[in-house]
Amino acid sequence: MQDTYIFREIPSKRPQTPLLDRIETPSQLRELPAEQLTQLARELRAFLLWSVGQSGGHFGAGLGVLELTVALHYVFNTPEDRLVWDVGHQAYPHKILTGRREQMNSIRRKDGLAGFPKRSESEYDTFGVGHSSTSISAALGMAIAAKLQDTGRKSIAVIGDGAMTAGMAFEALTHAGHLNANMLVILNDNDMSISHNVGGLSNYFAKLLSSRTYNQVRDSGKKVLRGTPLMTLAKKTEEHFKGLIAPGTLFEELGFNYIGPVDGHDLPLLLETLENIRELEGPQFLHVVTTKGKGFAPAEADPVGYHAINKIEPQPASTSGPAKAKTPKYANVFGQWLCDAAEQDERIVGITPAMCEGSDLLAFSKRFPDRYFDVAIAEQHAVTLAAGLACDGAKPVVAIYSTFLQRAYDQLVHDVAVQDLDVLFAIDRAGLVGEDGPTHAGAFDISYLRCIPKMLVMTPSDENETRQLLQTGLHFEGPAAVRYPRGTGPGARIEPALTPMPIGKGRRMRDGRRIAVLNFGTLLAPALEAAEALDATVADMRFVKPLDEALVMELAEQHELLVTLEENVVAGGAGSAVTEFLNASQVSIPVLQLGLPDRFVDHGKHGEQLRECGLDAEGIHDAIARRLAQLDSQSLAQTGSSS
Repeated sequence: MQDTYIFREIPSKRPQTPLLDRIETPSQLRELPAEQLTQLARELRAFLLWSVGQSGGHFGAGLGVLELTVALHYVFNTPEDRLVWDVGHQAYPHKILTGRREQMNSIRRKDGLAGFPKRSESEYDTFGVGHSSTSISAALGMAIAAKLQDTGRKSIAVIGDGAMTAGMAFEALTHAGHLNANMLVILNDNDMSISHNVGGLSNYFAKLLSSRTYNQVRDSGKKVLRGTPLMTLAKKTEEHFKGLIAPGTLFEELGFNYIGPVDGHDLPLLLETLENIRELEGPQFLHVVTTKGKGFAPAEADPVGYHAINKIEPQPASTSGPAKAKTPKYANVFGQWLCDAAEQDERIVGITPAMCEGSDLLAFSKRFPDRYFDVAIAEQHAVTLAAGLACDGAKPVVAIYSTFLQRAYDQLVHDVAVQDLDVLFAIDRAGLVGEDGPTHAGAFDISYLRCIPKMLVMTPSDENETRQLLQTGLHFEGPAAVRYPRGTGPGARIEPALTPMPIGKGRRMRDGRRIAVLNFGTLLAPALEAAEALDATVADMRFVKPLDEALVMELAEQHELLVTLEENVVAGGAGSAVTEFLNASQVSIPVLQLGLPDRFVDHGKHGEQLRECGLDAEGIHDAIARRLAQLDSQSLAQTGSSS
């Protein structure tokens, strides 16, 4: 592995990058002599570290593919050649080299650069991503389009070894091999999960297998031997030869020409290999081994911890007095509940699709290793695995982000709900998620869950309700879901006891007049603040399904206006459940439904997003005041016309 300049701390001042400063587009990069690219990579690494320190964000993955990014833009004619990044955590170096260097400090901020590739942001972002394992399918579609249009464009997908665990990736590989598509798939193996076979010998064979001479001899041999008994023997001999030096037999069987593994930080080797591959026809598979966080010592030592970092803030002056108690995140509340519940019930099993740390399952995985299953990035499998466990008496708890449960919707319906199986879904990142933007927002789960028969759908308003509603879902015999947001809550006192709540029962939090706010979820605090100014009643509904119909009817009888509030899209959400019930009950009362708008909400801080959507206290107050003024105006008009 080539020598790379190692940083041990994030630069506090913008580094000197004379070579990088000359690069505004990849076409300018391609004008550099190849001998200068190593220096460019060093400057790029320094700039990346500094800029992420200024803005916060993902950078471990980007450091790992930095040399690969330089090599790809140098060898291929981007953006004419289509470069597709999987997930996009690793795309920061790509953004820096494609005209966005001076905007990097705005990344993930409101009105700034997106944290992932985004088609509307740059012509070099050929495909918008955020969820994993989509790159090969997208690149294959682009390769087919290039063939239909006879353009000669190249199509390249860069996918990580973690994303390769998803079935979708292999579906695309199978199709590409079947079509004999002209495309390149690059496996960025940054965990050595497939092979440790990296070194001089494997690098030599990578050069050999990608060389024009080898592939010409290979293709000529196929033509000569086609239709003869020797063809099968030759094919098997080649496979066994490759199997001795590389773990590529699987990809060869899928129809790809496997090359690698190669050192992903050796720029000269990458350049030579990619230049060779560029001239090859048919589906090519390049296995590149990298180190996540390469060049930054702390990230190399702890790639999970340094997957992303917060903005580096100046250290505040020391103050006297006791430190403020740390409020647990909602994920921490779930993680503690699962451990506590598992102590009491040995049937409980925890399942996650590669979100152990994010869902706070680390403690559970250590305390109950035989009852913990990380299925990797395979959400569909996670849900049907839970269904199978439930069939035979286990109590599976699926910890999954709202946006990722969308990927397993058919399994949720067909494998769990239709069979009325006892599976609890702990749905993290419900609602808006701040800087990660629309690809990661849990904007739709109330809508897509409440339309499923037999589902129990719960929306806790604070940390303690989250704990107790999780216990409620655990005791419920059938499919159940508890949705809770990213980050911390209002700091409610958490009762240590595990006490199921009465199903389908909400509670009145404040009594007022004329207006009743029906809150579903963690917007209770701004709802109460707005209600104080309006002298409105507030109910914490807790359950979307089954709805507390008695409470809704009571509020409708006592008030002139009902307001539903949720951090979910209005379309088909909790507010729709209320209006459907009132309509079926032939109750006529104005209902104002407040929730997420019918559009994707761009990245920014969570508070900024709520304000933009009118879901902060001021926005809630103003929306209610406007509707109340309309009702009063209509009432006056009716009074005038009747007189």
